[in-house]
Amino acid sequence: MKIGFIGAGNMGSAIVKGMISSGNFASGDIIVCDRNQDSLNKLSETGVTTDTDNKTALKADVIVLAVKPNILEKVIGEIEDTENKIFISIAAGKTVSSLEDMFGKSVKLIRVMPNTPAKVNSGMAVLCPNKNMTEEDVKIVEKIFNSVGESLVLDEKYINIATALHGSSPAYVYMFIDAMADAGVKYGLPKATAIRLAAKAVEGSAKMVLETGEHPEKLKDDVCSPGGTTIAAVASLEENQFRATIQSAVTACVEKAEEMSK
Repeated sequence: MKIGFIGAGNMGSAIVKGMISSGNFASGDIIVCDRNQDSLNKLSETGVTTDTDNKTALKADVIVLAVKPNILEKVIGEIEDTENKIFISIAAGKTVSSLEDMFGKSVKLIRVMPNTPAKVNSGMAVLCPNKNMTEEDVKIVEKIFNSVGESLVLDEKYINIATALHGSSPAYVYMFIDAMADAGVKYGLPKATAIRLAAKAVEGSAKMVLETGEHPEKLKDDVCSPGGTTIAAVASLEENQFRATIQSAVTACVEKAEEMSK
């Protein structure tokens, strides 16, 4: 099975590299097209076929549309043969129905919202297939995105909140790590050391949630000894509306996603 990519930007390149490093896909089965030769050059060491003509990628069985939303309609307008092909869109804000309208014909189509940790094979992707996608078709798409992390099939009505919780949220986490590190610098730690300590704490905490199955609230309580340092920090966070601030950020993200989807 051949898989074609139209677009070799950060996300497209991350998915391609993850697919190959997972061992589930051969580089000879992947075609990547982009009008920017410099972007293609960055993939040269992977052994994939590259071309500046999008028509080369359209020869594949599965085509990943990894272009910016503002040029997606133009790219789709250039696609003629859609029979027996699966189209994957990772463009933010473009609904399944709007994508189907762009094609103007019945196609196998799935909307995917990935996130940037795919670059280090720790991504999370939400998949929203249209009615033409079979279970086997969806499994093919799952295999692609599981090679760079995990995937989850969701009803499209949840995609805007999913975007806020996994698509955009790495930015919130990076801000949290940087703020923690700055506090470390305040007390004399080199910035690089402070960043490593904070980032490893975030990594380990996330792993605890995922692997133990314990509720985050319980895991938080387990760290808080009576009259200790942690509960003092937690009390300060509560006093400064830490939870409300995070929830407000998620709400803002959802509202913007809904606006983009109209």
